[in-house]
Amino acid sequence: MKKVFKILLAVVLVITGILLAMVTTIDRTPYQEMDYYAEWKSQVKQFNLTDASQEQQLMVGFAKSNITPPYPTPMAGYGNRRGKPFEAVHDSIYVRTIIVANNNDTIALTSADLLIIPPSIYALVNKKIANSQLQKTKIYYGATHSHNSVGAWYDTLVGKLFAGTYNPEIEEIISDAIITSIVNAKKNFVQTTISYEMDTDTVDIKNRLIGIEGGTIDPQIRSIIFNRIEGKPLIFTTYAAHSTVLDSKTLQLSRDYAGRVIDSLETSKFEFGLFMAGAVGSMGPQQRGIDDFDEVNNQGGSVANEILSVNEYESQNSNQLIRSFKLKLPLREPTPRLTQTFSLRTWVFYRFFGKSDVFVNVAQIGNNLLVGMPCDFSGELMKPLTAYARSKNLNLIVTSFNGGYIGYVTDDKHFYKDTYETITMSWYGPQNGTYLSEVIKDLIDKVTDSSSL
Repeated sequence: MKKVFKILLAVVLVITGILLAMVTTIDRTPYQEMDYYAEWKSQVKQFNLTDASQEQQLMVGFAKSNITPPYPTPMAGYGNRRGKPFEAVHDSIYVRTIIVANNNDTIALTSADLLIIPPSIYALVNKKIANSQLQKTKIYYGATHSHNSVGAWYDTLVGKLFAGTYNPEIEEIISDAIITSIVNAKKNFVQTTISYEMDTDTVDIKNRLIGIEGGTIDPQIRSIIFNRIEGKPLIFTTYAAHSTVLDSKTLQLSRDYAGRVIDSLETSKFEFGLFMAGAVGSMGPQQRGIDDFDEVNNQGGSVANEILSVNEYESQNSNQLIRSFKLKLPLREPTPRLTQTFSLRTWVFYRFFGKSDVFVNVAQIGNNLLVGMPCDFSGELMKPLTAYARSKNLNLIVTSFNGGYIGYVTDDKHFYKDTYETITMSWYGPQNGTYLSEVIKDLIDKVTDSSSL
């Protein structure tokens, strides 16, 4: 009996040791007291943003590259698909680029019909263009966030869960398409002026985190219009509703409703359109229809009609200024949550998720400030940020999926909710909603302090 007891005790001690090595408690230290906060404040203060000329003529070009795989691949977006490949192609998927340039700067606004811009593809593109003529092109990334697009692009354990079995050929296809779209966009430069339009669409969006009727939403469709001297205009547009109209049982490759939006715009007023997911955290689509693709048509058609209707707000840009930069985004150590009290240790996170750069992107085009975040940034945080930017004579556009990824960033008031966004996809501790809102305000201040807007 003593021998059995000793064996059981040894097993308990081993299990306890393993748990202690893997699990810790959630750090709730106020973010203003953390080293990463001081690092951000020091970095943004010391960063010198050079003045940009407002007198130069702006040029704009566009192109797209098809990234539809030539064979069935795993789909990305829903973990419960378990890496199943697509069974048919409902509509082709693309990388789309709008380039805006003057004599000083060239900015490529590049969006892919993917779940996210994977960190691995971001790094691969940087490697491929390091010694080319494109090295000075500043790429501002986004994604449509389709959950029915190609996967197989991220060689980590969690990457395989959400995007299926890794295939390096897919990374090559996507990275080459990004580069091709940028190169081709430069071939059709024409002069342009720019304007901003904002439409309010409360019909096609809901707060999916609240779980009941109501809740804060971000109903604004934010668009930059490039009015070319020759030809029809181009449009860069964002909306916050998740591209999850198609569910996990639909095994057809598709751009989801964002593709329907762009198709509608391009068959009416615009020569070319580019869609980026906005502040999609906690924001879901309002699904209406007899089946998945009927719902896609309803959602996408309704958003497009709102864009084409009379705008709730619009402004002609008072200058031709463009510039772009990125800054490292310091954070707490990653500790994915298990419960309201316990989380995995940082080394476990890196074992499952891998390591990648985390940063924030900024592109200023006239009076329009684009801020690219490495996450599903919550739409609940947008109203005060939009008002703050407007007080500085800026039109703020926040997009998600900039080439880094840190999970979901939600309003801090939801941190203790037991939901997918706040538990499963919350990796960097509490208070990130308030912290990243402050980061965006700091960027607004940095830009306006060095501009005459």
